[in-house]
Amino acid sequence: MTSESPRKLLRSLTLTHAVLYGLGVTIGAGVYVLVGAAAARSGMHAPLAFLAAAVVMGMTAGTFAELGTRLPVAASEAAYVQSAFRWKWLGAATGLLVVAAATISGATITVGSAGYIGVFLPLPGAWIIAGVVLAMGAIACLSAVQSISFAGVMTIVEIGGLLLIVAAGFVEGSLVSRLSEMWPTGGLSAWAGVAQTSLLAVFAFIGFEHLVNISEEMKNPLRTLPLALFITLSVTAVLYAAVVWIAVIAVPPAELAHSPAPLALVFQRLTGLPPQILGAIAVVATVNGIIVHMIMIGRVLYGLADQGNLPPILGKVSPRSGTPVIATLCGAAAILILALGVPLTGLAEWTSRLTLGIFALVNLALLRIKMTEAKAPLGVFVVPAWVPVAGLLTSASVLLINLIG
Repeated sequence: MTSESPRKLLRSLTLTHAVLYGLGVTIGAGVYVLVGAAAARSGMHAPLAFLAAAVVMGMTAGTFAELGTRLPVAASEAAYVQSAFRWKWLGAATGLLVVAAATISGATITVGSAGYIGVFLPLPGAWIIAGVVLAMGAIACLSAVQSISFAGVMTIVEIGGLLLIVAAGFVEGSLVSRLSEMWPTGGLSAWAGVAQTSLLAVFAFIGFEHLVNISEEMKNPLRTLPLALFITLSVTAVLYAAVVWIAVIAVPPAELAHSPAPLALVFQRLTGLPPQILGAIAVVATVNGIIVHMIMIGRVLYGLADQGNLPPILGKVSPRSGTPVIATLCGAAAILILALGVPLTGLAEWTSRLTLGIFALVNLALLRIKMTEAKAPLGVFVVPAWVPVAGLLTSASVLLINLIG
């Protein structure tokens, strides 16, 4: 191997890069839509449901933290499963499931972004989709520091939109005085509503797990990855709970539940400003989602090739950018084809289902590793055995309820 032709990804990402990436891939359009559905189910108790969902996701985050420090590589989920069960085909299948879920999600976000952009730029939807994918694909092929820094700036703008709502809510003044209304007092039926909403809220947290797929590019993954996972989940939980609480204070839950753009309604009600301002921020949020998904897909395809599960050409790293350009372009092409040529309404639901299935498999992998190994390697972030058990049970339960429902 020569310096002109690096075989491995460059370790260049800091904790700041990792957290911005994690927030960018986790905080997405989901919360903009789920606020109305959460208000319909739980009313004033909806913020509790988001906090409960964060605790549920925290179990699986702990599992990813340990496995990610044991095996800080791209195509992480595939490596975990293959290491635990010693079945190469199962590892490859897991990695391809991750790619499939991310491609469907990326294509869905792309179609959504075209709708938002079309408000400001009256062009045919197919042209907007093609232009956005090509532009974001080019950015995703830059060095990891450059592409993730670009996505990080958009993440700050995206979070800024939610913070605008939080700030406007604090100005309104009744947030603290009405906190007692958040706690259910209607007996089991009220708590059942919170539980049902928590199942819904779980889907707003999906995305944090993609941090493990850039662990091979972190300068110090043993320290950075666990911190990034838990900071991402904690910040997301606090932000979601605050936004949902402000939403149900500002707009009656029944009205919020029937709004096609609930946060835009909340923003307009609190500030008196036109909802198009939040629409512009939504453009940034959706475009950011496309970039982070392309980055992740490229790393998983690279990792699968590096592990011998896909053709070696996908494992090539550009000597200029230090990134898997061919694998990234393949991911961009898959997103473009899916966004232009396949109805995504039914497919989009399978993104969450596939992800929950992967969560269950990864938790099972850590449990098996803990049962077969006498002691964890030095420096690994270790969680108790009950953590992957809880992660397995919660992931499988939410998946089962979702499939039955």
